[in-house]
Order: sequence, then C-alpha cells, then structure tokens
Amino acid sequence: MGQTSKHKSGFVALVGRPNVGKSTLMNRLIGQKVAITSAKPQTTRNKISGIYTEDDMQVVFVDTPGIFKSHSDLDEYMDKASLSSLKDVDLVMFMVDAKKAGKGEEYVAGLLKDLDIPVFLVINKIDQVHPNDLLPIIDSYQAVGKFAEFLPISARQGNGVDDLLKTLKDYLPEGPQYYASDEVTDRPEYFVVAEMIREQILRLTDQEVPHSTAVWVDQMNQRINGKLQIDATIFVEKDGQKRIIIGQRGAMVKQIGMRSRKEIEKLLGEKVNLKLWVKVRRNWRQDPAFLKSIGYDKKEL
Repeated sequence: MGQTSKHKSGFVALVGRPNVGKSTLMNRLIGQKVAITSAKPQTTRNKISGIYTEDDMQVVFVDTPGIFKSHSDLDEYMDKASLSSLKDVDLVMFMVDAKKAGKGEEYVAGLLKDLDIPVFLVINKIDQVHPNDLLPIIDSYQAVGKFAEFLPISARQGNGVDDLLKTLKDYLPEGPQYYASDEVTDRPEYFVVAEMIREQILRLTDQEVPHSTAVWVDQMNQRINGKLQIDATIFVEKDGQKRIIIGQRGAMVKQIGMRSRKEIEKLLGEKVNLKLWVKVRRNWRQDPAFLKSIGYDKKEL
C-alpha cells in the first residue's frame, strides 16, 4: 500500500504525424484548451506544454508539431522542435491513427527506436474502427518499432484515457510537483491568445491560406472601461491571401475576430476588446529573422 503515497512526476512528449489528435488529447487531459485543434494538418507549430495534476502525480506534456519531411525553414523548425523535445523527457507517447503503419509512421517509429526511455504507442480514433481491426494494427507497429505499451484510445470521446493515465503512473519516476496545481500550461498568455486567433483562421479559411498565416499579439496589457485591449497582427504571404482573410467588406476578418474574442474571454475570464490587422510579409516562412521575431526561434532548440 505504501506505493500509492509516493508522488510520481515527469515530462512526457507527445509525438506523431500531423493531425493524429495530439492537441485534442492534451486538451481533454488538461480539461481546458491549451492547444489549438483543427481538421487541417500542421496545426501545432511550437512545443506547447500542458500540465496534468492529480494528488499523487503531475505530468507535464510536451506537445510537438507533427513530424513530416520538411520543405521550408518553418517545416525544418517544426521537425527540429519535435525531435529536440525528446532529449529531456521521461517518456514518449507516439500517437497514430487507428490504421496500419504506413511509410510516414515507419519513418517516425525509426526515429524513436534508439531512445533509451519508454515509448508508448497510442492508437487514437478507435471509435472509427471495428475492435477486430485493432490486432492487425498493433502487429503492423510491432514490426517497425520498439514500444513499451500499446494503448488504444479515442481522444475525442475519452475512451481509454483513464487507462492511459494509470499506465503513465506505473512508468513515471518518483518526483516533485513542478508546477502549482492550477497551472495548465507553461506558455505565456499572449502565445495562447495568438494560437486561438490562428485556430479561427484555420477553421474559417481554406486551401493554402491557413499555413501561410502567422499571428503575433502586439499588445495585451491595457484596460479601457474594464475591457482588456488586445491588438494582434495576422501575417500572410500574398496579397490574394490578405483579401481572403479580410473578406468582402471586412466580413471574414470580423468573423475571425468575433469567434476568437469569445474563446479568449473564456480562457482569460474577462471581457476583451480585440483588434486585428492583416499584413503581407512575402515568403515569411523562409525568413529566419522574421520567424525569430514572431517566436519561432531555432536557437531555442
């Protein structure tokens, strides 16, 4: 019985191909939104930590950008961010869709093979497959990687998430509580606010616009008539993208602002006045100095 009184804690990296549901799982575990979710790939760009705390365990989840073959400076940044997060963690959760391993999954499994820490294979979206299909999926992964545990879950519906937490507790080392019980992320608020605006752009626009978009919060420290004033700039690469984001008579940017404001007010628990500007910055994804100025700094990696 003495075992339960020992406090477990550790850092857990969530890795996987784009769009497998890593952010959805993190938001479910933490109980509120710390990572943005969208049906489009490459939603998460920076490492975002979500902090899960219960009486005898604290898990700091490092959510990484989906790993994929890179095409630009931003892509390379995202791959390096994913891999660098594995250096300082106690455990890795490799998250995949509930289907047999393809070339991309084999590529990631290969990257994880040489780690000397436990790697869990977390099979997400099991609500979308027949239970009989799970065994062949597991077999296909046993052939390409070395996994301490195979955990089927549905991040959206919550199936298997309690089992995942129990299994984590078995593997994590004894350790202190690193963060206060009410802390849910180690990212500054302005970062999460920028991500929430970017989420609405991802949801409301389509084709090539979303991933040509960056959001920077210019200021959010002034209150006028009891409302927090937030100024943010949406950067795009082309004039045509700027037109799409502004929309006819400003309808699209108004919609983005309205939806973002509601989410931000929920997060911060106060009334917000949000002002958005849209600027063209050509080829910003290939511009290291600009990437650094909006928070994507390779030197951190």
